[in-house]
Amino acid sequence: MINTNNQQFQKEICRGIPEQLPEKRTYPEGANRAPKRKDILSKEEKKLAVRNALRYFPVTWHKELAEEFLEELKTYGRIYMHRFKPAYKIYARPIEAYPAKSRKAAAIMLMIQNNLDPAVAQHPEELITYGGNGAVFQNWAQYLLTMKYLSQMTDEQTLHMYSGHPMGLFPSGKEAPRVIVTNGMMVPNYSKPDDLEKFNALGVTQYGQMTAGSFMYIGPQGIVHGTTITLMNAFRKILKKGENAKGKIFLTSGLGGMSGAQPKAGDITGCITVCAEVNEKAAMKRHKQGWASVLIKDMDELVNRVRKAQHAQEVISIAFHGNIVDVWERFDKEDIFVHVGSDQTSLHNPWSGGYYPVGLSFEKANDLISSDPELFKEKVQESLRRQARSINNHAAKGTYFFDYGNAFLLEASRAGADVLGKKEGEFRYPTYVQDILGPMCFDYGFGPFRWVCTSGDPEDLDKSDQIALEVLSGMQKTAPEEIQLQMNDNMIWIKNAKQNKLVVGSQARILYADAEGRAKIAGAFNKAISEGYISAPIVLGRDHHDVSGTDSPYRETSNIYDGSQFTADMAIHNVIGDSFRGATWVSIHNGGGVGWGEVINGGFGLVLDGSDQADLQLRSMLFYDVNNGIARRSWARNKEALFAIKREMDRSPNLKVTLPNLVENDILDNLNI
Repeated sequence: MINTNNQQFQKEICRGIPEQLPEKRTYPEGANRAPKRKDILSKEEKKLAVRNALRYFPVTWHKELAEEFLEELKTYGRIYMHRFKPAYKIYARPIEAYPAKSRKAAAIMLMIQNNLDPAVAQHPEELITYGGNGAVFQNWAQYLLTMKYLSQMTDEQTLHMYSGHPMGLFPSGKEAPRVIVTNGMMVPNYSKPDDLEKFNALGVTQYGQMTAGSFMYIGPQGIVHGTTITLMNAFRKILKKGENAKGKIFLTSGLGGMSGAQPKAGDITGCITVCAEVNEKAAMKRHKQGWASVLIKDMDELVNRVRKAQHAQEVISIAFHGNIVDVWERFDKEDIFVHVGSDQTSLHNPWSGGYYPVGLSFEKANDLISSDPELFKEKVQESLRRQARSINNHAAKGTYFFDYGNAFLLEASRAGADVLGKKEGEFRYPTYVQDILGPMCFDYGFGPFRWVCTSGDPEDLDKSDQIALEVLSGMQKTAPEEIQLQMNDNMIWIKNAKQNKLVVGSQARILYADAEGRAKIAGAFNKAISEGYISAPIVLGRDHHDVSGTDSPYRETSNIYDGSQFTADMAIHNVIGDSFRGATWVSIHNGGGVGWGEVINGGFGLVLDGSDQADLQLRSMLFYDVNNGIARRSWARNKEALFAIKREMDRSPNLKVTLPNLVENDILDNLNI
């Protein structure tokens, strides 16, 4: 029987821009809208923005669309072309549902739609996946054209994407990437926050965050494993041996795209999690999805519920609809001891809705972003000073606070908050990479390996979990003592992944693994696909928040101390190296996590189809994707990375890495400088 709905869906995908001008659409009731962006363009620049938008459409439509696009620009600060949003539901369909000449292109279409699925995306009407401004595309015309190109693509063509804009299909070869993605790659002198606002409004660049603009976001599960590892080890730092986290408090904020993983990670860790969120829709969404067990809107109720949970030593996650500053201050006043504290608001985007100042309603704050941006900035900085002051009070009582790589300490310091350390250039509190993930994971090569079962069948995901567990179990028997903790944590993770109900959107999984583990797991997947045990291809990827993909001095490379944390050679080499070693698509972005101009990050996607070619590609690409970063970290004299790269050279005779000669401190201390 022919599925007429799917036939219509395929027809619309292949069509791209409609032949007839669609009716103007209204925004759906209750949608979680992105905040209005700053009004930053001059009159002439607004004309240019409209001119740029109209080039996607026939000349006969221009008069009508020009007025409409100008109105969008005035109302939202961006031209999203909402009229052209397709009527069909957007979600990750099984791979067979997509019209494509290339199986790999079909997999990419699936990943794009997963990133725009309303269950996954933060602001789907504006094509924003997470982080307040992490976009897959700038507008709906780009989406339509990209999907059309992918439906036409053969395995001897490559689609080149310029900040969401599909430049076109170019002849290439079967071993070349099918898609090349860049986002926000500005000339360095044009990489300040207002430059993003201006050039994004003009429609010529976008903020791809880390995994949104490269189609590899898998919902909050994408970070929950790393958050769990971070939180478990944060508690290990403060608890006595044999003591667990029951009845202990983890206080944080943010329930958006990536930050929404925090309550679930707290539940897995076994503590009391209090996570504040000013956007009621975001808080309700996480509660409804089961990522937070309780939703509370009243501060007195919150205090009483936390005390009850402490007394009963409950494992509970509380989504609090309110401002985190109020919580820090009230808990200080009530003398509620916070064991571990952090913050995961989107402070990489402080002036456009990434952080909401205390004392203003959500609606009033959103209005100020566009109506009085200077006052909004003042309010944000005042709020950051208050938050830092209260955190310092808690830290004086023994709270272990860490920066979660969201630029909290950076922006607080710029606001004049008391967060600087004793040494110049240091903060009072460590980043979680400096204290935990850097030395314990990244330097050893462990990072967020992820996969998506393109069949959409939960049974395939179950089978992949079992395969990954079997591979890790075999590896643990011969793993050196230095990485036994990581191996054990990851085996516990994958054993419990299904019961923790992590899936949102596509049938996806994440698992921290090193180069050896990634290649062995991927190889076992490819074999299972070739034998029909797994019914359809698997897409491999990772968070860019990893060993090699990202140069970010305030996060991923914050535990590099030779001065090279401010360089971006590693990320650029990573994406180039992956591209000719077999990646199905590669991406490189300015911005992501800690902000525009503060980081360069790259990612990849690799489709496993059960072929011998896929087997060769996965072994070559995954090996380089990890060891490029370990080599760089070892050259920075990181002890754990030196161990890891020497071990890898013993394992892989073709690998030859330049190692540092270590200098005795007293030689330098005795220099007459």
